[in-house]
Amino acid sequence: MNNSTVTLTRCEDYSRPTIAEAIEKHFNLLGGLEKFVKPSDSVLLKPNFIAPRSRKHATQTDPAVILETARLLKDFGARPFVADSPSWANTSDCVKALELDEPLKQLSVPVRQLDNPKRCRVGTKNIRVGISSVALDADAIINLPKFKSHQQLGATFAVKNMFGCVTGKKKALWHFRKGRHYDEFCQLLIDIYRYLNPALTIIDAVTAMDGPGPIQGRARPLGWLIGGTDPIACEIICAKLVDIEPDDIPIIKTAKQLGFGCSDAAKITIAGDDFPQSVCTDFILPKLVPIRFSMPHVCKSICKQVLLLSKSTARKLVAKMT
Repeated sequence: MNNSTVTLTRCEDYSRPTIAEAIEKHFNLLGGLEKFVKPSDSVLLKPNFIAPRSRKHATQTDPAVILETARLLKDFGARPFVADSPSWANTSDCVKALELDEPLKQLSVPVRQLDNPKRCRVGTKNIRVGISSVALDADAIINLPKFKSHQQLGATFAVKNMFGCVTGKKKALWHFRKGRHYDEFCQLLIDIYRYLNPALTIIDAVTAMDGPGPIQGRARPLGWLIGGTDPIACEIICAKLVDIEPDDIPIIKTAKQLGFGCSDAAKITIAGDDFPQSVCTDFILPKLVPIRFSMPHVCKSICKQVLLLSKSTARKLVAKMT
């Protein structure tokens, strides 16, 4: 098991100077921006978009984190774009809820839906998963998840965000197929992460979510951005920041069984700001519900997503005609 480095930057708020400096610091601490992308590279910024809720709810990656990462990449000469496949909406609606659409337009950063799936064989079992060709065609991926509690997995920090590259409601089908056991579902999440292999993960924990996440939880300040190339090392440090035993997080536990990432806290080096002497001890974890969706739930979910995307397409056509 190799040693891993996790970067920490203290951020008390989402002001542009604070976030811009912190984002750049994460890249520099890990070897510089040129280590991760090249000028002219197409770079997918993969935030956590799940439902069209404003930044005050801490449901989605904060717009400041997305915008300043995009700005840094643009200044470097790369070609960033923002894309996701939200479970309860479409990317455009989520961007508008965050009031991020106009700032991204001003930067000439496109917003795209992670659609057009390609059947990919992931993991040692060669499971065929429909992953968005939009994500697969990018030269590099920067993973920008939100630090959140999660009613099915306790909490999610780094790994699960890449599950959003599975198109549309296919995610609900995988909940049905692999949701009987934590280790099976978490292995799927890890296999998808490994297949897509993001160049870097930066986790938004300036304002986090606890309680009944990932949508209806409580927004609460934590004041951190957490970064690294090893998602499991990042997950462990995130857990420790809120006084959670890492092995109580199913993704970390499964990764340890698979030998993926650095799951030994003693072998994780902290760069940037020091790990706090006093961590958050009142982070509320949710009451867990089953991972596996029933088939009626899956069908209802698929119908709802089709309706949402159809409405979005209709609005775009009307906008072009007017």
